Amino acid sequence: MTQASTPTADTVRRLVRSLLAEGGRAAPGPDVRPVSESGGHTTWWVGTHHVLRLAPDRDASLRRRRELRLRDLLRPHLPVAVPASIAQGEWTTGLAYTLDTRLPGASAEEQTVSAAGEADLAGLLTGLREVPARQAEALGVPAVAPRSLETLRAAATQAAQRLAAADEFDPARLGRLTAPAAVQLAAQAATPVLVHHDLRGEHLIVSADGRVRGVLDWTGAVTGDPAEDIAGLALAVGAPAAARAATLAGYGARPCLRGLWLGRCDTVIRLADRLRGTDDSSLPLLRTQLRRAWEPILLERVTDLREEADETP
Repeated sequence: MTQASTPTADTVRRLVRSLLAEGGRAAPGPDVRPVSESGGHTTWWVGTHHVLRLAPDRDASLRRRRELRLRDLLRPHLPVAVPASIAQGEWTTGLAYTLDTRLPGASAEEQTVSAAGEADLAGLLTGLREVPARQAEALGVPAVAPRSLETLRAAATQAAQRLAAADEFDPARLGRLTAPAAVQLAAQAATPVLVHHDLRGEHLIVSADGRVRGVLDWTGAVTGDPAEDIAGLALAVGAPAAARAATLAGYGARPCLRGLWLGRCDTVIRLADRLRGTDDSSLPLLRTQLRRAWEPILLERVTDLREEADETP
């Protein structure tokens, strides 16, 4: 895989000046700064109104270019905004960039989602279901088979023991997902839907009144299991809010609970990997995501999965 050197502030300034030059003369241009101080500095704030994203390798370049086409397909179906690109090209040979408008608001990691914001999330899930999956796949969006919750449960059980040894998690909590329940929560045969597949808090833009105003970073979108986005919301805004949003979107008990347990197992596995040194994610964030995903929800207490055997999303 071809990979460029890490972009520097000078690299970004030169590119931005060329994009914002007027009358053939390069202006000084706005201030630029990396969105995150960690990582490879591939995403930069440009002034107060734009975001520059630089693909670090050719695979990322393909996803960036596909995302531009996918956004156009999404807009008529979603009640929330997606960024618009005002410029695109290559920042170095073979590696793409996009200069996007910055959506106003803060991330869901910084701003709490209100009840009205949960309705926005329901609209997001509903809109994704309405996007023609075949059209998305024609743009190059990959089709991904549903994950095995049984396999994930087995991995999470081992990870939970490691967390217990570190006094981070009580493995008895995972015992609520029994082997028969994991089988019952297997994905049902249904038409695949478009899935964002990375609905982390940092990708949800929330206004000061708690409304969800936009969703960022569609580069990981797939067609497949909608429970994956319910799982993402459980990590981003908490299990109760995720379940309420999914229910408002018309999803029944099975996909809601499947998404909940996908997210819970993921948090246990990722935190154990972080403590073992094989995941470089923020440790406080992983602990926060685990806490959110493991918040109890009423749906768990009142649902008998055997009565939902014929339900499809």
